[in-house]
Amino acid sequence: MSSANKESTPSGSGNIEQPSNIVRRFLNKDKTPLSILILSSIIGIVVGGFGSYFEIGVHAIAAHRTDFIRESLPAWVVWFFAFLISASLASIGYYLTQRFAPEAAGSGIPEIEGAMDNLRPVRWWRVLPVKFIGGLGSLGSGMILGREGPTVQMGGNIGRMMSDIFRLKSEEGKHSLLAAGAAAGLSAAFNAPLAGTMFVIEEMRPQFKYSLIAIKAVFLASITANIVFRIIHGQDAVIIMPSYEPPELQSLWLYLVLGILFGIMGVLFNKMVVKTLDYFAHLYRGSLWRRLSIGAFIGGSFGILLLYIPELTGGGLQLIPQATNGAYSLMILLALFIGRVFLTLVCFGSGAPGGIFAPMLAIGTLFGTFFGLASQALFPTMGIEPGTFAIAGMGALFAATVRAPLTGITLVIEMTNNYHLILPLLITCLGATMLAQLLGGRPIYSQLLERTLRESLRKQHKEEQDAEQQTPEADTTAPKSAP
Repeated sequence: MSSANKESTPSGSGNIEQPSNIVRRFLNKDKTPLSILILSSIIGIVVGGFGSYFEIGVHAIAAHRTDFIRESLPAWVVWFFAFLISASLASIGYYLTQRFAPEAAGSGIPEIEGAMDNLRPVRWWRVLPVKFIGGLGSLGSGMILGREGPTVQMGGNIGRMMSDIFRLKSEEGKHSLLAAGAAAGLSAAFNAPLAGTMFVIEEMRPQFKYSLIAIKAVFLASITANIVFRIIHGQDAVIIMPSYEPPELQSLWLYLVLGILFGIMGVLFNKMVVKTLDYFAHLYRGSLWRRLSIGAFIGGSFGILLLYIPELTGGGLQLIPQATNGAYSLMILLALFIGRVFLTLVCFGSGAPGGIFAPMLAIGTLFGTFFGLASQALFPTMGIEPGTFAIAGMGALFAATVRAPLTGITLVIEMTNNYHLILPLLITCLGATMLAQLLGGRPIYSQLLERTLRESLRKQHKEEQDAEQQTPEADTTAPKSAP
C-alpha cells in the first residue's frame, strides 16, 4: 500500500468511510424528480381538506346532537336519547372497522409506521372511508379519543393512494409520499406544520428512510396541508391561550421535578394502554356482536356524560384553556386528571377508531396545572404562573410516552403561540424523556406496532391450522387401489 493510501485510511478503520465521503454521497443523491415534489404538494392539499372537514364533521355532530337533545326532548327522556344516539354513533365506528378494515381501529399511527417498514399493508380504498366515517361516529359520540391519529393514518393512506394512481415505480418515491402524507395529517390536525415534519423525522426515525427526496416531500406536504387548513379555519392557534412571560430562573428546578413525575407517569401510562388493549381483546373473544354491544354501551355512557360532566368527554383540547385560565380548583383538577386517565384507557383500549394524541395533551395539561397551583401555594415568593406549568405538562407527557421531545416542544409552541416558554419546555420534556428511558420505558407507538404484528402472526398461524384441519387426509379419503 502506498503512503498516500495509508494516510487516507486511518489505522484500524478497515473499510470505514470518511464523514466527508458520506456527506458527498448524500448530496450527490439529491436528484429529486419534479414529479415527487408535485405529488407531495397534491397530497398536502388533499390531506389538508380531509383533515379540516374531518374536524368540522366531528364538532358538528357533537354540538348538534347535544343541542337537539336538550332543546327538542322532554327532560325525563333526555338521558335515554343521549345514551341511544351516542351508542348508535359509536357502533358505526366499531362495526365498520371490524367488518371492513380492522387496521383502521385505534389511532392508526402504528399502521403507518409498519407500512413504512413494509410490514403492514396499506389498503387505502378501505381505510379512508372506514376511518373517516367510523371516526366521525366514535369521536362524535363523545368518547375520549383524538382526531389527530386518524388524520395521520388517513394522510399516509392518501400518500399511498397517489403513488398507486400515478403508478409510481420507485420504492424510495413511494416511501417518501407515504411519509409526506403522515406529516401532512398531523400538520392539518394541529395547525402545526413544523411539528408535523418533526413527528415523522423524530418519532418515526426507525422507519423513516432519510434522504433529501423524502425530507423535501415531507416538508412540502406539511406546508401545503397547513395552508389549506388555514384557508378553511383561519390562522389562529388551535388553542387560544394567554402569552406567558418566561418564568423566573429560580423556579426552573420545579420544571425538572415536573418532568421527572411525567417520566414515571409516561412509563406507567404506556403499560396500562397495552394491558387495556389485551383485556378488551380477551373480552371480545373475536366476536363482532360482543364488540358491538360493549362498544355501544361505552359510547352511550359518554352520551350521558356529555349532558352532565362534559369535561370528561371528547379529545380534551377544549379543556386546556379552561384549566390554564384557573377555572378549576386543585381537587377538581386532580379528579379530572384521574377520571380522564381511566376513561382514556377505556376508550382507546376498546379499539374504537380514534387516537390518543389529544387526550394525552389534555391529561398532561391537567396535571401540569395541578402541579403549578400546588407550587404557587408552597412557594409564594417565586412569582409562579401555573399556566406555564400547564403548557410544560402538555408537552411532557407526550414526550415521555411517545419519546419524541423535540416534536412535543414544537407542537406545544405552535398550538399555543407561547414561544417564550422554550426553556421550561426543554427542561420538562427532556427530563421526562430521559427518566422514561432510564426506567426502561419504550415508545407507545412502537409497542402498539409490535402488538399488532404479534396479533397478525397469531391470526395467520390459526388460519393455517384451521385450513390443515379442514383438509382431509389423502390416505383416509382416497379409494384404495385394487390388488
